[in-house]
Amino acid sequence: MALLGQLKKGGAQTLRFLSRSSTTNGDSSAKVFALPKDFVARYQHRESPFGFQGLGELVYRRTYSRQKEDGSGDEQWHETVERVVNGTFRLQQRWLQSQALPWHNANVMDTAQEMYDRIFELKFVPPGRGLWAMGSPLTEERHLYAALNNCAFTSTRDLAEDPIKPFTFLMDASMLGVGVGFDTLGANALHIPSKSEANIATIEYVVPDSREGWVHSLELLLKHYFYNAARPIFNFELVRPAGQIIRGFGGLSGGPEPLHELLTTVEQVLEARRGGTMGVTAIVDIMNMIGRCIVSGNVRRTAEIAFGPPSSEEFLNLKNYELNPQRASYGWTSNNSVTASLGMNYRPIVDRIFNNGEPGLVWLDNMRDYSRMIDAADGKDHRALGSNPCVEQTLESFELCCLVETFPARHSSQQDFMRTLELAFLYAKTVTLGPTRWPESNAVMMRNRRVGTSMSGIAQFIEKHGIEELRRWCTNGYAHLRREDQRLSENFGVPESIKITSVKPSGTVSLLAGATPGMHYPISTHYIRRVRLPANSPLVTPLRLAGYHIEPAVESEKTLVVEFPIDSGAKRSSDLSVWEQLSLASFLQRNWADNSVSCTVTFNPETEGPELLTKALDYHQYQLKGISFLPNLPKVYPQMPYEEIDENVYRQRSSTLRPIQWNSSLSNTEPKHYEFCEGDRCQLSN
Repeated sequence: MALLGQLKKGGAQTLRFLSRSSTTNGDSSAKVFALPKDFVARYQHRESPFGFQGLGELVYRRTYSRQKEDGSGDEQWHETVERVVNGTFRLQQRWLQSQALPWHNANVMDTAQEMYDRIFELKFVPPGRGLWAMGSPLTEERHLYAALNNCAFTSTRDLAEDPIKPFTFLMDASMLGVGVGFDTLGANALHIPSKSEANIATIEYVVPDSREGWVHSLELLLKHYFYNAARPIFNFELVRPAGQIIRGFGGLSGGPEPLHELLTTVEQVLEARRGGTMGVTAIVDIMNMIGRCIVSGNVRRTAEIAFGPPSSEEFLNLKNYELNPQRASYGWTSNNSVTASLGMNYRPIVDRIFNNGEPGLVWLDNMRDYSRMIDAADGKDHRALGSNPCVEQTLESFELCCLVETFPARHSSQQDFMRTLELAFLYAKTVTLGPTRWPESNAVMMRNRRVGTSMSGIAQFIEKHGIEELRRWCTNGYAHLRREDQRLSENFGVPESIKITSVKPSGTVSLLAGATPGMHYPISTHYIRRVRLPANSPLVTPLRLAGYHIEPAVESEKTLVVEFPIDSGAKRSSDLSVWEQLSLASFLQRNWADNSVSCTVTFNPETEGPELLTKALDYHQYQLKGISFLPNLPKVYPQMPYEEIDENVYRQRSSTLRPIQWNSSLSNTEPKHYEFCEGDRCQLSN
């Protein structure tokens, strides 16, 4: 009954928030918040401090710059930051007004302007989700605040009671760009009626050309099998043809075919199990087929992670395509990890890691019992059942996570970094005020208010200041954020956040700032980073005029490859041993992250064999919440994303480059994909 009450309360608060989101109290100070235009104009001609010798700005323009509402071209960086900051404080304004709490524009203007400056200078940035969606029509008009969250988790533990929600939630969230983790706890708990028991009635469903329509089509199919409802006959005539622009979210329509394929293959999975139960394979199959649909539909990038017990041979063999060749076309859509137990024998898992780099491992006991591993067990997350696809956030079922990224190496002092932490946390805490469309999610998110304040460029910081200075910044920063959470929570009238820090793997967001991603070290001090662009992209000409090497992609004449010479700023690179990488992950789990540290440990299979990895896990299992491994095998093929070079080659290649002269009227980049849970291990794209 307590949970039911929370669900009802979550739905009621959502309705009240949305219904009062555009109201004011009549006072001039309650007008819709906006930064002064003369303030923003000061930054119009200021050089944007993007990193990595032009790469950061290209990534920004390709991925995060939206078309301006007046149709005058794409946003420039100062305009994107304006949209994000305005959206952040407008969300605060809507929340406080909905709760009858005081709001005065003048009282927050200094804070908003300082947030603007620190994002502009790339001392911190919202996640890719926030850069793309915050302050856009998605949040300002449609109130789709779920689009601001990075990732989510759903459990199948209660599949016998609610066999549909985990699948439709994953599909709905994925279509909003949210990466989703799921487990297999509900395996064999749900009986599917036999053919003789099946309902032979049919109903026609004309699929609307909308996210809701696609999700509802899957729901109707699942109801036929799980509740013996009438069998739906689908009509796709309303779904827009392939290649048309998807306004708002970006991307191009894939047409009806991906949805048709999803419904057909899910039907095949369930039809084959009539009279039996939904086992591990069936659960993961349907989740993975949904992921393939989202990617193939050109609607969104997607990321999934599947959790299963280390004792289940069925789960462990899901990506053995010799045993399960039918899964090769969709099994790639999830990373698979086992829920490890402290003290278990890791050797069988390590042997599988040597074969294909999976599974990863998560320690649910550590996730549930501990915040930072240096502190005493507090049991704050005793309800947790899993994590997001990159494993930096411990999550309950139907919970979403909100992240924000800071760059300590771009700060002149610890005091400077503390102020950045305050403003970064303010952004993330604000996102927790925005309700989702799912009552189950609202109930848990309103209670937990979970935030993941992350760091990137950790390798660069260690190079500049040393590990002891990092420990001080982590320790003092964490304590500072705890105090700041108390203050903000009181001001917003919400509970303090159950967890507040993490280390995400990062990805393109760290490229903007010229930072190494998360805790990871670069492939080399100097390297070539290759980026693919459509041959007709208006971004190509400015790069060509600036002297960047551009050549046709080997896989398609419609794609071009641009080469960027990079100085990573880190003397150490991918030569770190397994022990050193695990030690750094443990260090951050102890001193910074009360959620989790996302870490993919690379290893040399010739010098770091199964026995070494097994011993390393034995020692570090008490300091980690999750880990994955990837064999560092030499791969040489044309146009690799990363290619190691020495300093002389770097200087030679850089000397021929000129400043890039971007033209704001060149691009029409609204149809694009944006990112969510960022990192090489969890971004899956077509």
